[in-house]
Amino acid sequence: MLSAHVSRATRTLALVVAVALPASAPADAGSFAFVTNQNSSDLSVIDLIERREIRRIPVPGKPAGVAISHTTGSFYTVSPDDKTVRRFSIETCDLIASTTLPGGPTGIAVDDRSGRLFVSDWYNAGIFVLDSQELAHLGTLQTGSAPAGLVVSSSGVWLASADRDAHQVSLFSLTDLALRATIKVGIRPFGLAEDPQGRLHVANVGSNDVTVIDPELATVVSSVPVGERPYGVAFAAGRAFVTDQYADTLSVYDLDSFESVATLDAGEYPEGIDAAQGGEMIVSANWFSNTLSLIDPTALKVIAEIETGDGPRAFGRFTLDTAPGDDPCSNGQD
Repeated sequence: MLSAHVSRATRTLALVVAVALPASAPADAGSFAFVTNQNSSDLSVIDLIERREIRRIPVPGKPAGVAISHTTGSFYTVSPDDKTVRRFSIETCDLIASTTLPGGPTGIAVDDRSGRLFVSDWYNAGIFVLDSQELAHLGTLQTGSAPAGLVVSSSGVWLASADRDAHQVSLFSLTDLALRATIKVGIRPFGLAEDPQGRLHVANVGSNDVTVIDPELATVVSSVPVGERPYGVAFAAGRAFVTDQYADTLSVYDLDSFESVATLDAGEYPEGIDAAQGGEMIVSANWFSNTLSLIDPTALKVIAEIETGDGPRAFGRFTLDTAPGDDPCSNGQD
């Protein structure tokens, strides 16, 4: 699982933004990344406009999973080693709440409409359902073996989990949390994301491809070949960007045709990936090189590298666009 990842032998608010800022947001609007650093047990808050780290926050237990809530003004982390989920204030970057879970907490996603937080349980084939404010345990959903990545749909209709060892995606209704479908994908799915058209893109680390799913019909739309050991997926400029861990690249394909557009060099061992600046930037966390790569999704080139803590994973949705002047950590302790 996340806390026992094996490398290759050759390589040892108001911050609370009611809606996402559009691409035409004012030049002084902010864009930030909240990057979990597993090896150094902390989190880097990165200003993506100024291209620098503005805060380093201790997070015990080798954190990996991360999610951001506009409604609660919070970011959440999952630390597999101490089995702890933590909630931090975006405004102050102070710890608000924490809870320790049994099993193997791994991936995380938040449903702002219902005020629920979902955390995958790698060891017990399930998903913990938590209250997003106090982190109280509300229930557990059953999935296939070794669930990893989670996604809550932008429509508030469904929740999806990538069940790695079952080679499937479990799809739940957010209305009653009933299991709607299980969908076979490639080999060992891990990260997944919803594209602007509402489709699921599932990165299969064992078969080096991405399975595209129509969640309304619970059917596979396409299978897209990518680089070696794909991990995460993000979207911008009508394209999908996939982190290829073993290839040190990003595979890029078109969201209409699913045809390959480009292969971009990234940092060493890219993992978490997200869009920022209203879709004008792609951000990749590079676990071995301890950096973020900033990518222009239209020009298809890396425009900057920013240092992070040791072992950045950023597994989940980890970027935040803010209104002018609403910088995170602005009122916290230095």
